[in-house]
Amino acid sequence: MKKTLLFLLSFVMLVVFAGCSASAGAGEKDTLTIAWLPNESGADLTEARDEIGKVIEEKTGKKVEHQTTTDYIVAIEAVANGNADMAFLGAQGYIEAHNKNAKVLPLVVPTGASGTLEDAVYYSWLAVDKDNVDDYQNGKDFKIDNIQGKKFSFVSNSSTSGFKVPSTGIVDYFSKMGEFKDLTAEDLLEGGEDKFFSEVLYGGSHQGSAVNLLSGKADVAAFCDTCVNNYVELADGEENRPGAVYQVKKDAAEPFNTVTGKEFSLISVTPVLNAPFVFNAETVNEDLKAKLLEIMTSDEITNNEKIFVPEGSEFSGLFKKSADERLVEVEDAWFNPNRELSK
Repeated sequence: MKKTLLFLLSFVMLVVFAGCSASAGAGEKDTLTIAWLPNESGADLTEARDEIGKVIEEKTGKKVEHQTTTDYIVAIEAVANGNADMAFLGAQGYIEAHNKNAKVLPLVVPTGASGTLEDAVYYSWLAVDKDNVDDYQNGKDFKIDNIQGKKFSFVSNSSTSGFKVPSTGIVDYFSKMGEFKDLTAEDLLEGGEDKFFSEVLYGGSHQGSAVNLLSGKADVAAFCDTCVNNYVELADGEENRPGAVYQVKKDAAEPFNTVTGKEFSLISVTPVLNAPFVFNAETVNEDLKAKLLEIMTSDEITNNEKIFVPEGSEFSGLFKKSADERLVEVEDAWFNPNRELSK
């Protein structure tokens, strides 16, 4: 009996110490996994992803693994449940991950040209085929009145600029009209004869949503500027302004290789808070977080032309460098304006 009790006690102590050891070792593992949204998971951005991983490996001694995805929720869940230690998410994706696990926190965001958070924005677009842009104009002004009843493409309902921002804008605009005074974002999720849109598609990525438009599957599409910049070029008008016309480059990579030369026009443009790199504090301890923050905000990252691509370069990188763009530290509260969109 005494031997049995001694064995059981030893077993319990072994489990307790093993658990404590695993807990104490959080963030000290040899591999760091970074999850990427579908927009940044394409083959054309392999070198850019690898470049970030290489710098982290050199500075931390840890192996970096990249988890590419084809679905927003996969990347969000990966960092929320600890299968990924870091992720590059949109503001809405970060908020969803943080809501699932409060230990998911922002680390850095890319700035605007000023090198500060003051202009750390990109743009959510509503675009239509260039040949149909007259349907959305009233003189020189662009109106979204005629998007009702059309085939519409979003990115994902977890996308900031590909769903949350445009759906909020659509609801705000149309709910001022008597017919749509009770319209909600949920009413835009599906199409049909009795729905706001005749059909609703999801591109799965910003690139996919744009191709839905350019291939004729959708009449109107929501997607952002930064995610398609590597594939399109300004053909007419002013960048990021209603009325601007963009054309798909002749040598555009997948998925735009099937719609090269096609043109689209912007009918609505909305600034959006830049996307953060986030981390899970359950798997990344304070020491490692401090190292990652130092690395990501370093001149080595800022001046790396495969990460911040200079103007005129044909390289497909993550960020464009026109002036003083870089990655800077950011706090959770910075994303409160996005939280307000859900209220």
